[in-house]
Amino acid sequence: MTVITVPYGNESIDVNIPDSNMGDILMPCEIEVESPPDELVKNALAKPVNSKKLSEIVTPESSVAIIISDITRPSPSATMLPILLEELKSGGCSEENVTVVCALGLHRQQTEAEIKKILGPLYGKVRFVEHNKENCIKVGTTSRGTPVEIFKDVYESDLVVCTGNIEFHYYAGYSGGAKAILPGVSSNNSVITNHKMMTLEEATTGNIDSPVRQDMEEAAQIFGPDFLLNVVLNSKKEIVQAVAGDVIAAHRKGVECVDKMYKVEVEPADVVITATDVSKGMNLYQAYKPLDNAKMAVIDGGTILLAAPCGEGFGHEIFERWSRQCSCPVETIEKFDSDFEFGAHKAAFIAQLAMKHNLLMYSEMPEKDVQDVYFKPVADIQQAIDSIIAENPAVRIHFMPHGQSTLPIQKSRI
Repeated sequence: MTVITVPYGNESIDVNIPDSNMGDILMPCEIEVESPPDELVKNALAKPVNSKKLSEIVTPESSVAIIISDITRPSPSATMLPILLEELKSGGCSEENVTVVCALGLHRQQTEAEIKKILGPLYGKVRFVEHNKENCIKVGTTSRGTPVEIFKDVYESDLVVCTGNIEFHYYAGYSGGAKAILPGVSSNNSVITNHKMMTLEEATTGNIDSPVRQDMEEAAQIFGPDFLLNVVLNSKKEIVQAVAGDVIAAHRKGVECVDKMYKVEVEPADVVITATDVSKGMNLYQAYKPLDNAKMAVIDGGTILLAAPCGEGFGHEIFERWSRQCSCPVETIEKFDSDFEFGAHKAAFIAQLAMKHNLLMYSEMPEKDVQDVYFKPVADIQQAIDSIIAENPAVRIHFMPHGQSTLPIQKSRI
């Protein structure tokens, strides 16, 4: 008997699987942490990619905007910010000239407790504002027709520093880099126009040439942020690599590290059990990411079991509305194709998965809500697995505990 430990919010659940049914435990090929996080960040700032050092770019008169991620991202802003401030000070910049901007994109604002967690020791010691998608200034248009409209506080800063973490993203290919600008601090119109490209065939997880990402990077180049600091995290959310410098070139260096760590070869199985980390399990809108990755590790007609608390429910008003108003996956897909609405894409993407796979979810969401989005609610993971094995004693089950950061690559596609 194999015992797997399924992450579930701040807790975990042990599940017993007979050895004869146990497939692969799909784990990242993680890099050993050889240096303290502050040392990795300082080294990256000391050797920026295709850029001068930040201390050589800033002047004593510069007004600086440091863009950070919101609570839905695992980016360790509390670690990076003090080091960035020291680097700016070494260039003559004072803290009074620095504004930390939380990149919300189209996400909700943060609670005070979340702001404290994000800022860490700098809470109350540095000017902090949250992005306002209604207060943006247009600076241009990309070749794909996306208006480049930037939050006023960022637009009016002399020097803009983008931060974040790099991981897989289900339609932008990867997070990090230019995403701090678009969607991070862009207008509603900018974000929606860019995100409409998510339905294109090339807009997939782990594809650096995703049209969504290419458009984001063109928008960033039009606006012209000055510097990037990104990190790559392991499954324990420890920094294993930091990259700094040019917004695109430094990002690519981090992408190489992500691919090495998190792309995993696999033969598809009948069942995949996957889970989220704490931040991605807050709501179903965020918990979609491991579901999307898991589809590469399961056969057509197979089962994906997602464990995610989703204490905040759907996590997005439009996503929830679409989930409730469509009666079947086909209806959702057809409606989305004819009536694009940002937020509805999660309902459409889950509907596409439901057309090919049996979707199960263990969560805190009401059963009716789970059913509305084409999952079968599971009250007990062990009982669900036992039932699957009883129906098919030869079933093969993969386990992907770090679903948001593991990208299975089918061996037949390599």
